[in-house]
Amino acid sequence: MTASNYPSGSPRGAARSGPGPELDELAQSVGREAKELISHLYPYCRSLTGNGVRQTLAALKEVLPLSVHEVPSGTKAYDWTVPDEWNIEDAYVADDDGRRIIDFKAHNLHVAGYSAPVDARMQRADLLAHLYTRPDRPDDIPYRHFYYRDGWGFCAPHRLLSELTAREYRVVIKSTIQPGHLTYGEFYIPGSAPGEILFSTHICHPSLCNDNLSGIATAALLARDLMRVPPRYGMRFLFVPATLGPLVWLSRNEHLLPRIRAGLVIAGVGDPGPLTYVRTRDGGLHVDKVASHVLARTRPGDALIREFAPKGYDQRQYCSPGFDLPIGCVMRTPDGEYPEYHTSADGLNFVTAPALAESWKLMRLMAGILQHDRRYLNTSPKGEPRLGPRGLIEDADRLGMFWTLNFSDGRHSLLDIAERSRNSFWDILDGARRLEASGLLTAIDDEDSGS
Repeated sequence: MTASNYPSGSPRGAARSGPGPELDELAQSVGREAKELISHLYPYCRSLTGNGVRQTLAALKEVLPLSVHEVPSGTKAYDWTVPDEWNIEDAYVADDDGRRIIDFKAHNLHVAGYSAPVDARMQRADLLAHLYTRPDRPDDIPYRHFYYRDGWGFCAPHRLLSELTAREYRVVIKSTIQPGHLTYGEFYIPGSAPGEILFSTHICHPSLCNDNLSGIATAALLARDLMRVPPRYGMRFLFVPATLGPLVWLSRNEHLLPRIRAGLVIAGVGDPGPLTYVRTRDGGLHVDKVASHVLARTRPGDALIREFAPKGYDQRQYCSPGFDLPIGCVMRTPDGEYPEYHTSADGLNFVTAPALAESWKLMRLMAGILQHDRRYLNTSPKGEPRLGPRGLIEDADRLGMFWTLNFSDGRHSLLDIAERSRNSFWDILDGARRLEASGLLTAIDDEDSGS
């Protein structure tokens, strides 16, 4: 399937913001689409820079109107510098009969990323010094790279070592490392109120499906869904190379940082493990409370919540002390904690449509709360107003209306009320909207509430 044939998702009626059969049905459809998109993107040889990233972003432009940015080699981003661009045409290790024992065209993990060009005949011992395997995973190709350092290497299943019995081999890597660009994608949905929500996912890994084609696919399909209805807050989606990509974006957009109210790094969301959320550096911010609320009501007792640590995915860049942005991370099994991590076993059979669907739904629900949570003032705060004459009494308990009226004092948000009353945010929101329509509540603007 070519990128031009990928279904771009002509607008359908947007699903309700909260949980329900319609959102469940949409999530299952998105899960299947995400798996299809992953299959399409899988062959591209992505790296820190290069044409594989451009091919990936070009395919995503068939899903949503993505802007692509090219940042020249040599550009400074704080303590980092955009390196020369790496591209590869072919690579192999061949025996005297010309048989390719290791072949980049069979699987792009066979060559370590950013490998320098090579064309030589060499002794077996010299080849083995540049050959990476995983003895504990003898049938899998490991993922290695030479970012920010000179070198070259091949990666192969450990069992292949028993077949390397010749004294000499032809070793070829047809690659280029020369001035070029770092490429990243960006998509922005304008909002009606000040502030924005940031979503970021990394695009630099080659044929690894969970890490991180799963993040790329679900982020793109989330953006496509959210742009159908104008949001309250703007929503910005970044498709950036890991580590350096966020730093490049941050260095070019510091003027936007005061606008960021919350955000999510999306990575490793297609494996069969439990949903996992990693808190912000502060650990108690609004986005952290949103994640806890959604996980407690969608996967009670099964999901994991972890504290922030300056390692792992790109939240460590966004949450570094010079920025300290309110950004958490959504994943399933944490990086490095599943045997398939950074090997060829992280392939098309490892990620599943149901896991992708569930991860997408989590992010969709979190985005909904981040958009709709706000503070209200009770316009009849002296005593309990009569709900019967206003046609509200029948649903008052189910929708937590008495709680909402009591705590709509300008200090508590709807999420605060939902947590205090042990109700679903979406029921509290429904009740608040009915109370507002009856004149018993009035919304407080962000700048007045300090939210």
